[in-house]
Amino acid sequence: MKITEEKKDDIVICKVQGEVNLDTSPDLRKKFDSFISSNTKKIIINFSDVPYIDSSGLATLIELLQRLRKIDGKFRICNMSEKVRSIFEITKLCKLFEIFDTQSAALENF
Repeated sequence: MKITEEKKDDIVICKVQGEVNLDTSPDLRKKFDSFISSNTKKIIINFSDVPYIDSSGLATLIELLQRLRKIDGKFRICNMSEKVRSIFEITKLCKLFEIFDTQSAALENF
């Protein structure tokens, strides 16, 4: 898995490439740790290059959401494939997370 980031004003856009699973979710958690320790409160996660996410990846995202809420932060997820979106729908996590079709839509809604 590869993670790249860019900043637009006070929003960090994190692009994830590759599967988010038991092996790679610790890397994602480390990246989020660095965001939170630098007091980043607005994060967009772009999933355009994520073909699959498993339960450990979902747990990592839930953990991030909880940690951000404690510091009045927020994050959005965008550009999910149909396969990944269906995992969020089956688990009802689409009701917990703010999910957008495009990165620009996620940016507009901060």
